[in-house]
Amino acid sequence: MTIDGAVASTEATFDVVNPATGAPEATAPDCTPQQLDAAMTSAAKAYRDWRRDEGRRRELLRQSADALMAAAEDIAPILTLEQGKPLGEATFEVYGAAIWFQYYADLEIPRQVIQDDDAAFVEVVQRPLGVVAGITPWNFPLVLASWKIAPALLAGNTMVLKPSPFTPRATLKVGEVLRDVLPPGVLNVISGKDPLGASMTSHPVPRKISLTGSVATGKKVAAAAAPDLKRTTLELGGNDPAIVLDDVDVDTVVEKLFWGAFQNNGQVCSAIKRVYVPESLHDRIVDGLADLARSVKVGPGTEADVQLGPINNRPQYERVSELVADALSSGAVAAAGGKPIDGDGYFFEPTILTGLSDGSRIVDEEQFGPALPVITYRDIDEVVERANATHYGLSGSVWGADADRASQIAEELECGTAWVNTHLALAPHQPFGGAKWSGIGVENGTWGLLAFSEPQVVHRSKA
Repeated sequence: MTIDGAVASTEATFDVVNPATGAPEATAPDCTPQQLDAAMTSAAKAYRDWRRDEGRRRELLRQSADALMAAAEDIAPILTLEQGKPLGEATFEVYGAAIWFQYYADLEIPRQVIQDDDAAFVEVVQRPLGVVAGITPWNFPLVLASWKIAPALLAGNTMVLKPSPFTPRATLKVGEVLRDVLPPGVLNVISGKDPLGASMTSHPVPRKISLTGSVATGKKVAAAAAPDLKRTTLELGGNDPAIVLDDVDVDTVVEKLFWGAFQNNGQVCSAIKRVYVPESLHDRIVDGLADLARSVKVGPGTEADVQLGPINNRPQYERVSELVADALSSGAVAAAGGKPIDGDGYFFEPTILTGLSDGSRIVDEEQFGPALPVITYRDIDEVVERANATHYGLSGSVWGADADRASQIAEELECGTAWVNTHLALAPHQPFGGAKWSGIGVENGTWGLLAFSEPQVVHRSKA
């Protein structure tokens, strides 16, 4: 771990499992309450000077990006072994994290003059909040950490960061790399089992909690933050619909739909989780998706040419298995896949399900894995209503040859991001957040930066 710019070791550790084997691959430190206090104290102390020099913050963000790029070949194998994704995608994730640092190093911090006359000069400026507690998930532990670290540090905050216990080691490595760049205490990286996150959210030092995780965890964080009125950004789960219109070019769209659902083995909060198709196009789309599902190479992320790795952890593997089995027992048909892959590890066949409808658990819930239900519809107004009939509201997409028509329908979706003829198109400058149970607040862009600050009015009288 990295606390106050130095290595922090522990006597207690916990196992980190390689999802490609199902067996422990390594161990990670189990942060003690005393070490958590030390990390928070260090961050609070560092905040006093860090918030005062914007130019230095920008320069060190640039140096952090360079350091991550240089260390990508060291970090990526660790990420693959604990997360399961192919090595090339793990390397790309490290680069992606660096890109977020680069973006925020150059982003202007807004200042707005709202009055300048004979009476007064009044300006709205942005003040940092203080210490931020960052809690990140296991699907994209590095890039989603960068969504928090980079804007928080640019705004003038310091941070204590905790990765998921399923994928701690790559993030700890990032902390090791950046401890040679950032001043002591600016970024503290700790690891531990799930109770550590609860201790962070209830700790008296942080003024902001930034979580990417499940809806259940988000509700707990919101409740824990309330007594101290901590600010929160909660990026939570999704059940993203993709609505395919009747004028679509099936041959063009099928592969895009497939990878919109199966990127990172379906373990993306904003991946396509359900596809609605016109009855007239159902068979062609299902056949195309099933052909792709059968053709992709599934295996350990360390092997060449692997496109999909394992599900990251046993609880999620069991959940996907249960949801698929429930659908099949209720009359659904697996056009491809439909069951776990025999052998070691948490591998599951890429699965395309048909013959089901709204009300099925795998349609109504977030599966977060390599299984995609395809559902028919007859009427546009009806399918939009069905797509919106969920507690989730992270993102969604509409697909059609007439982009203007598709855009009008996309604007009817109750979600934070509505894509047209694409899905999972994310960028540092583009705000990302959810409606309803999918979260509170946004990340990325100027909006994400403002989430780590608060406005202050500076009023200078001229009288």
